[in-house]
Amino acid sequence: MGGNTTRESAITVDDLVVVRGRKQVLHGLSCRVESGAVTGLLGPSGCGKTTLMRAVVGVQIVQSGTVRVLGRPAGDPTLRARVGYVTQAPSVYADLTVRQNAWYFAKVAGADPAMVDRVIARVGLQDEADQLVQDLSGGQHSRASLACALVGTPDVLILDEPTVGLDPVIRAELWDFFHELADGGATLLVSSHVMDEATRCDRLLLMREGHIIADDTPDAIRVATGTDDLEQSFLRLIRAGAGE
Repeated sequence: MGGNTTRESAITVDDLVVVRGRKQVLHGLSCRVESGAVTGLLGPSGCGKTTLMRAVVGVQIVQSGTVRVLGRPAGDPTLRARVGYVTQAPSVYADLTVRQNAWYFAKVAGADPAMVDRVIARVGLQDEADQLVQDLSGGQHSRASLACALVGTPDVLILDEPTVGLDPVIRAELWDFFHELADGGATLLVSSHVMDEATRCDRLLLMREGHIIADDTPDAIRVATGTDDLEQSFLRLIRAGAGE
C-alpha cells in the first residue's frame, strides 16, 4: 500500500538491507518521508524500527541499498547540524543539570543560546532546569534528551519512541509540539509501538518483520482496510500479507 506523496521527500530509502549478526533485519526496504510533516513509524518491538532510524541517521552499517537525507547520503558530515536524533536510551550527561546539558549541545551545534531556555520550557522541564539529570525521573530524563536534540533547531528530527513512559498529558503536549515543529518546516520521523499514537501522525509507515506493509495517511489506511480502528487496520494488513 502506498499513496502518492504531495510534498518533497526529506528522507529517501531505497532497497535497504541490514544484517546484524546472522539475522537479516531489514529486507530490501524502501520508503519516503515527506518534508514538513510528522511521519509515524509504527510496529511491534523488534520489527526493525530502531535499525531503520539508525540507518537514516547514518550510524548503522548497511549491507546494501541507499539512504539519502536532505539530498545527501545518510551520515554525511554536512548533515550533522541538520539532523537531530533522540534514542530510546537517554543521551545526555547524568552529572550535569538539564540547562548545562542544553548549553553544551547548543554550543556543539552552534545554536543561538536563547534557544536553551525556550526548548527546556517546551518539553516541560522549566521547573527542573537546574536539577542534575541523574536526579530526574525516567520520563523527565527522556525529555531532557529531546531538549538537547531540539536546541540546534534541526531540519530533520528522528525520535525513537520519545513518549514511552510519559503520562498522557505530557504525551499530548509533546505531540502538539511535534506538529508545531512540522508547521515551521521541520521533518519528523517518530517511532512508536503504541498504535493509538498513529492517529497523531500526518503519515504512517507501518512496519512488520523488517518490511514496510503500509505507507499512507491514517485516513487512507483506514479506508483501504475497511475499519476506523488503526490497530485493526494493522492486523488486517498482516493477514492480507499472509494470504488469509
